[in-house]
Amino acid sequence: MSGTLFFIIFLLFVSLMLFLDLGVFHKNDHAISFKEASIWTIIWISIALLFGVFLFFKAEWVHGITNMEELIHFNELHAHGLNFDGMTFAEAVKVYRHAIGMEYLSGYLIEKSLSIDNIFVMIMIFSAFSIKKEYYHRILFYGILGAIVFRFIFIFVASALIQKFNWMLLLFGLIILYTAIDMFLKRNKKESMDAQNHPMVKFFTRLGLSTNEMHGHDFFIRNKEKGVRWLMTPVFISLLVIEFSDIIFAFDSIPAIFSITQDPSIVYYSNIFAILGLRSLFFMIESIMDKFRYLKIGLSALLAFIGVKMIGHYLWNWHISTAVSLSVIVGILAISILASVIIPDKSNEISK
Repeated sequence: MSGTLFFIIFLLFVSLMLFLDLGVFHKNDHAISFKEASIWTIIWISIALLFGVFLFFKAEWVHGITNMEELIHFNELHAHGLNFDGMTFAEAVKVYRHAIGMEYLSGYLIEKSLSIDNIFVMIMIFSAFSIKKEYYHRILFYGILGAIVFRFIFIFVASALIQKFNWMLLLFGLIILYTAIDMFLKRNKKESMDAQNHPMVKFFTRLGLSTNEMHGHDFFIRNKEKGVRWLMTPVFISLLVIEFSDIIFAFDSIPAIFSITQDPSIVYYSNIFAILGLRSLFFMIESIMDKFRYLKIGLSALLAFIGVKMIGHYLWNWHISTAVSLSVIVGILAISILASVIIPDKSNEISK
């Protein structure tokens, strides 16, 4: 199977899942309960992990590799650093499958973890625009569609730049390290947004293209005073703001995955599966976000590790295996979550 055919099949599968999600299971607007969000989170994570299992058995389908020459070329092209000396093609493929599977799982876990920070921003946006909870899912659904397209462009452009200019890895590492420090310093800061003074809102208002009037979940309403002219509702503008925030978020999360693998296909697949489960994770996190107060510290530590790893690899040729990286990522997240559960919240005790 060629890599192009596999990619087309993957997109068809994603399209089918999205159609079933909005067109069948969430056809009617309603507020998503914690139980429903939990079930869908388990479903999306299970699908993502099944894809990872598939890679451990048939990863060569993803890249259309059919012989040793193609495998060696692929290994050199994307700097996997695998050693196939003295191996038959069957033996080399097993090594390759394991490496690709581990890279995918590590990339997926990084993207899934960092998306939690993006969820905090989404909650703030919905609150600022006074969006009803029953419309959250619809807005996030279309936000996912936009993210799938923008991530594709960003990932393959970044991959091309890395292959042409190796120093981009150093730049990405510095950006990630800066983000880690900034996140740690602002970990206790309560962020807010003034919807009316948001640059995007002011821009569309100045052009007369938007309205403050809600019309259910509709993105546009007809301006009766001006005939056929359509105006953007706060629901649509909130979608645009979320889409813009996701693009900004991608500048941190995608370079982070390139610390694990420089294979754009694996970066993209891990990104998409993490994004597909973002909506259900959003509804889970929304109701329990205050319980994981050390998660921001954990995420900043995670980013710091990734940033230092990328900088060290470029400057001093450090090599940290994917297995070690995955262990560190899981360890950091586990410690931050356990600390949030075990260590009592002193601020609540003081307030009492």
